[in-house]
Amino acid sequence: MAIPVKLEVFEGPLDLLLHLIDKNKIDIYDIPITLITEQYLDYIRQMESEDMNVMSEFLVMAATLLDIKCKMLLPAEVNEEGEEEDPRAELVQKLLEYKIYKYMSYELKDLHMSAEKAYYREPHLPKEIAEYRAPVDYGELIGETTLVKLNEMFQFMLRRQEDKIDPVRSSFGKIEKDEIDLDKKQIYLQNYLLKHRYCSFMELLEKQSSKMEIIVTFLLVLEMMKIGKIVISQDELFGDIFITVKEEPVIA
Repeated sequence: MAIPVKLEVFEGPLDLLLHLIDKNKIDIYDIPITLITEQYLDYIRQMESEDMNVMSEFLVMAATLLDIKCKMLLPAEVNEEGEEEDPRAELVQKLLEYKIYKYMSYELKDLHMSAEKAYYREPHLPKEIAEYRAPVDYGELIGETTLVKLNEMFQFMLRRQEDKIDPVRSSFGKIEKDEIDLDKKQIYLQNYLLKHRYCSFMELLEKQSSKMEIIVTFLLVLEMMKIGKIVISQDELFGDIFITVKEEPVIA
């Protein structure tokens, strides 16, 4: 009476080859092709599968192993650089790639199992916050001028100010505190906009004498735009930005 033998299930021919290499404790870069081919053929002889697609994959690999075995019996081929070519090189490369993907799948499986242990609370906002709507439509207020464009203009003006620095005098090491009177700067900006109801944003920044004054002026313009005292516009892409006064520009 025949004794039934339960065979291990492998995901494919490369999985079977890796199993045989690990089982025999073989260096993957120096595979004894005769031994591995014999063990591989012994396994597929014992396979019982009705799926011809699965069987065909194992048979193709068996043919590949026999082809490599035949090539190793012949004199080694030499490439253009004068080096002998190993018939096993392509198979070794495929095995290494498959081994990497296999271990990566184990890592992903572990992450998936860990994620199943995490639970998240459903978001819940108070009614007052969920129903809150901003009093100002910032999209309509800003128009086509985005914060990215404003930042590009701001960075450009900072570079212009840095170009004005004397490379010799700036190395003397004298440090001065740059103090800005915010109230005076607000009054200056209000008077400037009352006088120039339509003006260039770049020209306004160029009139500032320091980096700190540029920053303060930039923030004041943003604040006036936010409360609807002024409107900014841009006629063309990357063109100058213009300020139009809607009403008396008094900072709230």
